[in-house]
Amino acid sequence: MRLEFIDRVKDNEVLGKNILTNDGKILLKEGVRLNRTYIKKLKELGVFYIYIEDDRLEDVEIEDNKLLELKQAVMKNMSTILKNVYSCNKIKVSESLEIVEDLVDYIINMGDVNKSLYDIQTYDNYTFVHSLDTCIMSCFLGISSGLSGKELNELAIGAILHDIGKIKISNKIINKKGSLTNEEFKEIKKHPLYGKEILIKNVNIPYNAIKAVVQHHERVDGKGYPFNLKGNEISKFGKIVCICDVYDAVGSDRVYRKKFSPNEAYELILAGSSQAFDENFVKNFKSTFSVYPLGTCVKLSNSIEGYVVKQNKNFPDRPVIRVIYDSETKLPIQFYEIDLLKNNNLVIESMVF
Repeated sequence: MRLEFIDRVKDNEVLGKNILTNDGKILLKEGVRLNRTYIKKLKELGVFYIYIEDDRLEDVEIEDNKLLELKQAVMKNMSTILKNVYSCNKIKVSESLEIVEDLVDYIINMGDVNKSLYDIQTYDNYTFVHSLDTCIMSCFLGISSGLSGKELNELAIGAILHDIGKIKISNKIINKKGSLTNEEFKEIKKHPLYGKEILIKNVNIPYNAIKAVVQHHERVDGKGYPFNLKGNEISKFGKIVCICDVYDAVGSDRVYRKKFSPNEAYELILAGSSQAFDENFVKNFKSTFSVYPLGTCVKLSNSIEGYVVKQNKNFPDRPVIRVIYDSETKLPIQFYEIDLLKNNNLVIESMVF
């Protein structure tokens, strides 16, 4: 399996991972043989990269099947979760959030971070996928930061609901194609407060989850919003969701900026250590997440191109690379691997688009 940018996908290649709608249904099923029509439609839907089946990379497992089932179940229930929370239906809120707790339990006991992220986003499913990915990332970062099982459940609820306040903002602003006016941006910046207003009415929403929602745009240097909190004035729940929200969000195109590549998004988090983001949580972020997703094509400092097939723990930028074609002619070769942990003279220069 390889992760390929949409402009590099060729006719007759086989889709390696399902693409979902915003309610968890399959938009395009893995195993489908792609053609120009499919590729054009995916571009129109805002898909930037997809997983492609490749016999030379068949051992690269990018998805845990049980986790996939849980993620699909959460996606299918996101509308219901938001509706029940907004309407303050105590019994239905508890029932809706049970699937989130199931997801957390699985991540705690069986989760593999390298097989958990990088869902395929479209314009249609961005909001739900972003909330789900922020939740999953927050759980893994919470585990590496030593949170208890109870705290992880509270963190996950806050992460999955971190943008719920946007429900109270006009769709004309949320979905606006052009740049926001100053007044519109001020309204957008109220969504953490709106989120707190919604959640505080639900007696079964943990207060730590509410902290995550209202604080996920605060920054440790005091330059965040809505309260300009600094340092330890921000809870660990707010600090964790803040990092994961930013990392996932910058990976998508916006009217005011182009999407970041995974390595650019990663560097953004590291560069923000002790300024925007808590230094200790950034250290845990670095030890938890890898720079380059499994299946990504990268170019090395010796001009050789290859695909990431294995991560080296605690060395997020030094994975194992499998070379499957000649970098000049692009013709297939007998593949071989380069472990960057054992080849200190080589570095990854860039991702191959």
